[in-house]
Amino acid sequence: MGEDSLGSGSVDRSAGDRGAALDLITIGRCSVDLYGQQVGGRLEDMGSFAKYIGGCPANIAVGSARLGLKAGFLSRVGDEHMGRFIRETLIAEGVDTSRLKTDPERLTALVILGIRNEDSFPLIFYRENCADMAISEDDIDADYIASAKAVVVTGTHFSAPGVEAASRKAAQLAREAGRKVVLDIDYRPVLWGLTGHGLGEERFVENTAVSKHLQTVLPLCDLIVGTEEELHIAGGTTDTLEAIRAVRRLSDATIVCKRGPMGCVVFPGAIPDSLDDGVSGPGFPVEVYNVLGAGDAFMSGFLRGWLRDEPLETCCKFANACGAFAVSRHGCAPAVPSWTELSYYFERGSDHRALRQDPDLNRVHWATTRPQRYDSLCILAVDHRSQLEDLARECGRDRAAIGEFKSLALRAARQVANGQPGFGFLIDDRLGRDALHAAAEGDLWVGRPIELPGSRPLAFEEGPDLGGALTEWPLTTCVKCLAFYHPDDPEDLRLDQEQQVVRLFDACRRSGHELLLEVIASRHGAMDETTLARAIARFYDLGVAPDWWKLEPLADDAAWRAVCETVEARDPHCRGILLLGLERPLEELTGSFLLAARHPLVKGFAVGRSIFAEPAKAWLKGEIDDAAAVDAMAQRFATLVAGWQRAAEEQAA
Repeated sequence: MGEDSLGSGSVDRSAGDRGAALDLITIGRCSVDLYGQQVGGRLEDMGSFAKYIGGCPANIAVGSARLGLKAGFLSRVGDEHMGRFIRETLIAEGVDTSRLKTDPERLTALVILGIRNEDSFPLIFYRENCADMAISEDDIDADYIASAKAVVVTGTHFSAPGVEAASRKAAQLAREAGRKVVLDIDYRPVLWGLTGHGLGEERFVENTAVSKHLQTVLPLCDLIVGTEEELHIAGGTTDTLEAIRAVRRLSDATIVCKRGPMGCVVFPGAIPDSLDDGVSGPGFPVEVYNVLGAGDAFMSGFLRGWLRDEPLETCCKFANACGAFAVSRHGCAPAVPSWTELSYYFERGSDHRALRQDPDLNRVHWATTRPQRYDSLCILAVDHRSQLEDLARECGRDRAAIGEFKSLALRAARQVANGQPGFGFLIDDRLGRDALHAAAEGDLWVGRPIELPGSRPLAFEEGPDLGGALTEWPLTTCVKCLAFYHPDDPEDLRLDQEQQVVRLFDACRRSGHELLLEVIASRHGAMDETTLARAIARFYDLGVAPDWWKLEPLADDAAWRAVCETVEARDPHCRGILLLGLERPLEELTGSFLLAARHPLVKGFAVGRSIFAEPAKAWLKGEIDDAAAVDAMAQRFATLVAGWQRAAEEQAA
């Protein structure tokens, strides 16, 4: 096909889109990326690693979902922990995994990689007979392919006969259904057997056989995306313009050439005499911190525009910005912005060339990429330590009994939750370690306290090294901190406590843990309708934006309005407010729910002694057995849950 036979206008991308349930389906490579956390050294010298989802198609699926597209992922993972991690991550990101198969015979692929400097990113692929390379033609279902506007295939899965046949079948079925075919050239010479295992970062090795092989794919495509080096391998020449012309002779697809810090250039029709004469969009100059995964973020941004029929200039803008975010952050898929974050960036920009150092962008990124929303959250709190130690001594029992009782409380929480979402358990490690570990099954929201009980000024049970301590906590565990804090405290005390909370917030963000900040002001000063709102505003002024607030019930609606208006104005992405109990009678607590539930930001409660105090005393004295203790706590917890649900339903009516 001659390049002059093609028009210069954009391709009509809307044809055949009617009835599509998904915007795109990505097919092929997925892995667990183990990213070295030490930057600036050899991979040999890195001592700890962060775990992320990886692989070009998996990254594109996640990135596209974050940008508001309906994405599906077709591949295979192993029947093991890493395979489950990939599946759970995709689901949490909103990706359809109905065609992600579990392979009982093969392991999920791994990649170990690091950041040496801005030019060197060592990586090792562990893909020998991995699960995603076992995708077969039988995995490709015509109805599923037809359910999406576009199918995304990638170069790696044309490197071996079985996965090549599956990818070709998907592309052909998409064309037959009137859908679009997108090719990310995704050239990794090591995955074509062209380099040794230690050269995983090598991006280009000239090879005529690979070029001829990829050229048989090009006629199937409606959109072809690659770096200059990737277009060199597709076109069979290291002259970029000639390579693009060679691709054009084989395909009338829109061709996108990624040019790193220069952005990109798009050729919807005939190829001009200069790369600069193609369609382009604004670039976003940022510090290059990590190029790995930048192309996947770029593709996600381009597809957000292309599949919504935006002008190509807008597609380029979205793509370039997403790539800029990726090169400025650690990790691949985790670095891709959400649509909210991208819009925020377009509106406000950033004063930071290193985007990862922009606190406002980081706050939006964190808040809009957290997994799982909570419309309601009812928590049984048994993180109490000093109170239960005092009670055990009073009843003549040793500390071991406290741990046994906390395990009974977990049974009570699960009995009430009955597998439903929106339930949680707040438990400590010092006295409740068995219950804490048993709670980490994924069926409950789990929080763990970090403060030294009763400390004022605030101190931490984990000691001064908060960052080191949090590396031992599961990422799904929310850090809970109770501060006895009043905005009118003496200045020295107030500043001391604030400094501690700032330290903790920073440690949580660095470690990837959510933070629940509990503030009790009433024990140390007068309360009016503005007291808690002023306390909350002060923490926001300090840059502290907890995922959750845990507050004492307020006496009047004006106080609740002041609190909620403060949170909504300062952090519109806050997960919400939970009510604490302060050992109040159940009837009093359920009455306070009616007032609090008027405000949508209040999402539920985290109550302890009002539920467990009486059963604990009776059990420790030997007056009731395990089953009776569980039933007593479950009844009290269920009473509060029912009270909260009634209050919420009344406000919704």
